Amino acid sequence: MKARIFAVGLIVLQFAVLALGQNDNFEYYAVLVDGMKVGHAIRSRVAAGNQVTTTETANMTLNRMGKTVSMKTKEVCVETAKGEPISFASEQDMGMVTMKTEGTVGKDGTVRTRTTGIGAVQEGTIVWPKGAVMAEGLRLIELEKKLNEGTTYEVPFFSPGLMNAVNTRVKVGAKQDVDLLGRIVKLTKVETAMTIPGAGEIVSTGYVDEQLRPLKTIMPMAGLNVEMLACTKEFAMSNNQPAEIVDKMFLASPQPIENAGEAKSITYYLKPISPTTNLIIPSSDNQKVQKLEDGTVMLKVEPVNMPMGGTFPYKGTDPNIIIATKPNRFLQSDDAAIIALAKQAVGDAKDSAEAAKKIEEFVSKYIKDISFSVGYASATEVAASKRGDCTEFAVLCAALCRAAGIPARVTVGVAYVNDFEGRTGFGGHAWTEAYIGDKWVGLDSAFKAGALGKFDAGHIALASGDGEPANFFNLATTLGKFKIEKITIEPAK
Repeated sequence: MKARIFAVGLIVLQFAVLALGQNDNFEYYAVLVDGMKVGHAIRSRVAAGNQVTTTETANMTLNRMGKTVSMKTKEVCVETAKGEPISFASEQDMGMVTMKTEGTVGKDGTVRTRTTGIGAVQEGTIVWPKGAVMAEGLRLIELEKKLNEGTTYEVPFFSPGLMNAVNTRVKVGAKQDVDLLGRIVKLTKVETAMTIPGAGEIVSTGYVDEQLRPLKTIMPMAGLNVEMLACTKEFAMSNNQPAEIVDKMFLASPQPIENAGEAKSITYYLKPISPTTNLIIPSSDNQKVQKLEDGTVMLKVEPVNMPMGGTFPYKGTDPNIIIATKPNRFLQSDDAAIIALAKQAVGDAKDSAEAAKKIEEFVSKYIKDISFSVGYASATEVAASKRGDCTEFAVLCAALCRAAGIPARVTVGVAYVNDFEGRTGFGGHAWTEAYIGDKWVGLDSAFKAGALGKFDAGHIALASGDGEPANFFNLATTLGKFKIEKITIEPAK
């Protein structure tokens, strides 16, 4: 069960706040989860000549299984006085080391990036999303549109932490009395809907003053309410009350599943908690989705059997599959340590199926310290520390597959467990999918390490990708918005 979902939410909440406000002074915020103070954020905007630098740092502490998880993020946006992007930087510390990514935006729209942390420095290029703005650009749009009730507009907002442009839809509401830690203030309501195509929508509700300063921001996420409240420096920096999140992120099962590993398939009926919720559940080789008239999603999970044979490294021409062989800042498959581990894991395997099985088994034994104190670590961090939980197993397994030339991705969702520290049901989980033959096959090193079996029909995928924070967006937008109403099990023959 991961805190990564909350790190994604914290980044999203950060830029929901970052987008508004025009004071040059430091501003302090308390971060609350279900009413408990779990962290703080500090924001500043500095204008010097033709350059504006907006900085926001956020720290959050949560409990998982009694273990404290600390997450720290920092985003810096450098823009011209007209809101044109110049450069950006993001820092993320999820429990091991700080990963820092910097980007410089060229006049031709080419962005040169540089990522440092454990392992080799990674440099690359991306294309600046068309029309995307950062903090100052969006602030200028806010000033132009003003706080007239009923005003709506859309703009792509680039988040350095997500390394992605998120379509942002803003709607200005009416003024109302707002409780700010016991102080009643009349503020304007502003709804901000943030969407990544195919990954759902997060709607935050902000309350801003006449200077466009957000004094209160609320974002429902994974069935919880995450809030950011403007406050004094003393309160923002005061001691936290870390909330236990494991139980809150557990989904009840309508019936016990004796052995999901022995089922040929399991069909789930996912019922939205709100009738207005549009559940976005991905289809893949391992699960098929059908929307019913009442909004219920009928999801049939039938794991692909490991195809026999298959050559590696991958020699195909499918661009989507080729991408899944490339290194990135979380799956550093070009790092010397990762390459060495991949060779050790694969050994004398003759085909991709055998190699993938060996990598899955290798990772299940390689991570010695199954620790809930790690928020989210990259593959090189895991290789060095041999510590983590399900996401660390997943990223290391995916990186070793890529280093061996086997396309691989990280998948997140929920998985059924009969007994997880006294809990039964579906808990947040991460695993790996490897492209073998012409199918994506599930690999679950964490389940193997915990003697929980293998990848099976008890796994419900909510998002897949290359380990980047943006890939977890659908998990943040979907978990907590549905219940499992019914299950039908098809036994293996």
